[in-house]
Amino acid sequence: MLADFVRLCVSFSTYLLIQSLIMKDRLVWLLSRFELRAKVFQAGPLSRSAQAPAYPAAGLLHILRAGSVRLVSEDGTELEIHEPSAFFYMNPTKHRIEPLDDEVSIICSTFEFGIGEGNPLQSALPDLFVLRLKDAPTLELTIEQLFGEAAGEHCGRDAILDRLSEVALILILRDLMDERRLDIGLLAGLADPKLKRAINAIHERPDYNWTLDRMAEQALMSRARFAERFHEVVGMTPGTYLSDWRLGLAKSMLLKGASVQTVASDVGYGSASALSRVFSSRCGMSPTEWRRTARC
Repeated sequence: MLADFVRLCVSFSTYLLIQSLIMKDRLVWLLSRFELRAKVFQAGPLSRSAQAPAYPAAGLLHILRAGSVRLVSEDGTELEIHEPSAFFYMNPTKHRIEPLDDEVSIICSTFEFGIGEGNPLQSALPDLFVLRLKDAPTLELTIEQLFGEAAGEHCGRDAILDRLSEVALILILRDLMDERRLDIGLLAGLADPKLKRAINAIHERPDYNWTLDRMAEQALMSRARFAERFHEVVGMTPGTYLSDWRLGLAKSMLLKGASVQTVASDVGYGSASALSRVFSSRCGMSPTEWRRTARC
């Protein structure tokens, strides 16, 4: 009833602004519209080198609880880590994990966000990011549960490890925003007090007829300042981000079985032919062809 009253009493643009101010959860639309899946491939002590798989469009999360390791990437780049840390690759990256002592205890998993390449978080983070666990105390309980489960042989162990790895990744993303650890990318934008209002509004209503003026209004900024700040922080123009978000949502809906017409309407393209033009331009194939290929 209250929501209906608000809609009647204020313009839709103002209603969106109110909703964006109310909406505190900056990850809700990412996690509800894109399916996060993790798969653990190493859990516990590591006594010899392990090769991290590089599945198409999958990132990799490693949580080092004890010991020291060396990461050796396919291009020969090396990085040593000597304290408990979470480190992850946002994009498929072949690398080797070498234990440097006998104390190494590590959990490694692949993760993806449901649509393969082009998910919003691929451009949200650097290719490799390292977070010391002592700097992120909110991870402590989940990490205790992860390694506790890894040490046992109980029923459902693998499924629980996968789910806890997903929780750990979400907590890491939250920490990166709350502590403003990133200078550029989507998470940096969601950490910005003004930009997050516009980004949340875009995430919530991709079908709305967004213009630069309307996005700037959500951020309580002038048109010029909003465009400049958005590009500076997120790393792309507002229009490009909107297009990428709509295309990502379209892919997610197509994989869930929605019709091309329904997808086009829900993500703001108006007609199936308009959506098909976008897919042909960006993906080199029609939405139906893309769905068939993505499912292979």
